[in-house]
Amino acid sequence: MLSGIYGLLSASLFVVLDAVDVAFTEAAVGAGISTILMLTTLAITGRYELSKPKLRTRVGLVLVTVIGVLLIYGTLGMPHFGGTDNPANGHVAAWYIANTSEQIGIPNYVTAVLASYRGFDTFGELVVVFTAGIGVLALLPHTPGNFEVDDHQPMKQHLILRIISKLLIPFILLFALYVQFHGDFGPGGGFQAGVIFAAAIILYSMIFGLAKTMSVINFAVVRFCAALGVLLYGAVGIVSMLKGDVFLNYSALAEDTLAGQHIGIILIELGVGITVAAVMICVFFTFSGSVDMSDKPGEKRAMQDNMEQ
Repeated sequence: MLSGIYGLLSASLFVVLDAVDVAFTEAAVGAGISTILMLTTLAITGRYELSKPKLRTRVGLVLVTVIGVLLIYGTLGMPHFGGTDNPANGHVAAWYIANTSEQIGIPNYVTAVLASYRGFDTFGELVVVFTAGIGVLALLPHTPGNFEVDDHQPMKQHLILRIISKLLIPFILLFALYVQFHGDFGPGGGFQAGVIFAAAIILYSMIFGLAKTMSVINFAVVRFCAALGVLLYGAVGIVSMLKGDVFLNYSALAEDTLAGQHIGIILIELGVGITVAAVMICVFFTFSGSVDMSDKPGEKRAMQDNMEQ
């Protein structure tokens, strides 16, 4: 709950600083998805720890320590906060402001920078999100695809929540589509839209149960969509190369360069939205499925091990 409040306060701060797109992301992720996933993580955490070989624990500790030291060492090469040599304080921002309207042709400069000028960086970030989803599916022992989910509705007695959620969820999904396809002209884009879309599905699952949600949304289809968005993003870059230009230069997609930029940005933002929404839903489904399985033999075995010790 405190993390959600902190996310909303941070979003308000970004609005005051005129960073509306960042505020949008912070509100959707910091106050929404992150809080839900943290609560779900706590739900599957047992009271007792499974006994593990000491060698395995020591190896993990060494790896974490080495990676932490390397990350700290990497920060030493970063420019000082607020320093004049910081790239953000250089000529790049002024150049974007002066040339975006002529070269990209969309009023939202943030979308133009992230989706076009720095499209390769955004592609890498999308791959990171996709990889994180794969990591969750690989680490958790149970996924919705390999066990039966019981037909449990946790909010069955809360009629007000059920009725209000039925009224709100369609509008949340519609708002997600608006954010998705209006990101060229206002705050928003594929990342924010994907998180909002996933939040609507997660809300439905929390109110009506995982089994009912999975009867509407097939988990295999969601996993496929997680990869589909990345493939769509990469395919746009490949098409631009086939047309004789560089990777992810959308100007080659149409005879009119501005039209090509619009087409490319819409397509790659769609890929971002699909992958982000699918990964968030996959992660929640997997966590929720592990909650159903967590009472369970592992918990009982861990309790017995602790009693013996």
